[in-house]
Order: sequence, then C-alpha cells, then structure tokens
Amino acid sequence: MLELKNIDKYYNIGTINEMCLFKGFNININDGEFVSVVGSNGSGKTSMLNIICGSAYVDGGEIIMNGENITQKKEYLRYKDIGRVYQDPSMGTCPDMTILENMAIADNKAKKYNLRLGITKSRVNFYKEQLKRLNLGLEDKLHVKVGALSGGQRQAMALLMATMTPIKFLILDEHTAALDPKTADLIMELTDSIVKEKNITTVMVTHNLRYAVEYGSRLIMMHKGDIVIDKAGYEKQNTGVNDILALFNEISIECGN
Repeated sequence: MLELKNIDKYYNIGTINEMCLFKGFNININDGEFVSVVGSNGSGKTSMLNIICGSAYVDGGEIIMNGENITQKKEYLRYKDIGRVYQDPSMGTCPDMTILENMAIADNKAKKYNLRLGITKSRVNFYKEQLKRLNLGLEDKLHVKVGALSGGQRQAMALLMATMTPIKFLILDEHTAALDPKTADLIMELTDSIVKEKNITTVMVTHNLRYAVEYGSRLIMMHKGDIVIDKAGYEKQNTGVNDILALFNEISIECGN
C-alpha cells in the first residue's frame, strides 16, 4: 500500500509568489490498484507523482510505502521499488546507446556493478523475447541506437525497461501525451497488458479522458490540490467520459474560464 498522509506542499516560499498546493492532502493506494488520475492544469497531478518518487520534497506530512516511512528517503533509493515512464519518450531511454545496451542497463537496475560485463550472451535471448512482445520488430535491431527510433518505439521500450525488474509501483506521467493517436492506443494496450500480467500497483496521470475511463480499476479527479472524484469498482465502470467532462466544465465556469 502507498499512503500520502496530511501532505503539505508550498512553492516559492517567502516570496510574493508563494503558493500552497497541498494542505493536509491524503490518499491511500491499495496493492494491485491501477489508478487513473485526471485534472486541470495546476491541480497537483504531477506534483503528487513527484512527491511519491522523491523528486519533490514535502513541507509536512508523511509518505508511507508498504509500511515504511520514506518521506526522507532519497529519490534514487526509491527507484529500487518504483518504475516511472515520462511524457517525453527521450527521458526513459539513453539515445546514444543501442537497444541492447539500454535493455542491459534496465536489467541491472538496483544491482551492484562489479568488474564484469554489462551484457552477457545468456541474457540476449531474454531481451529479444521481451522486445518481441512489443510487435515493433525491435528484437531484430538490437545494435541500432535508440536515438534513431520513433517516439512510439522509444516509449514502448521505456515502458518495458521500467517494468523489467521486480517493482512495487509503476508511475505513468502522461506517457501517451506526446504520441499520435494510433501509437498512443498501442502504448495503452501494452501498459494494460503489463500491469495485469505483473500485478503492479500503478498510478497514471493522463489528460485523455477516454483512457482514464477505459483503463484502470480506480479513477481520481484532482482540482486545486484536492480530490474531487474518487471512483472504483462498479462506480468507475459506470462512469463515462461525458460525466467527467461535465465536471470539468463546471469547474471551468467556477474558475471564470
């Protein structure tokens, strides 16, 4: 389980632009849940992900992961248990390294690096099998530099690499936003398949309301640092895009937009 307990988060403290984003914010994410998170710009979606991963500190409250208080835990240490895929396909891979080299780096995540080969012949067939499931032909391009691939191919690789080692949580930060609609659909289908197969607790921030409704076991909508919708199970199954859009429009009118 992942818990954010009484989280306070301020920006630009001590300046005229000081802003309180979270004040006593709480959320519990149960093991095995696939949570889709939507909300307007500035609602706190990405800040919540950054707080979970440790790339943003908190001004109050606690972050509890599987019973362990990780509030003060360094970001790089948290990534032993967390995989993250970003909006920008270039952030999840090393463009100047080959597909094979990228796969080997992901395969050795959280392992000690001794004086040994980073790529072993015994693992090459494993990498090919993993890449084959993407149906992009990458298993036959192991020695091609990742920078030469399309955005969709790189994002598919980033997703695969993020989940290659045993992780407890998968963080998806608008991971389809930079892709064309057809490729985005492919990446979402792949995401759903991997999450179900490995039973990974997942938090996905998305601006695509259709994906938020169609995928995942729980739907959350955020606004100004608060959760305004939280639906799971039967309630989520009976929530449509128009229901979410109606609340978006209502909030927009309240904000004077």
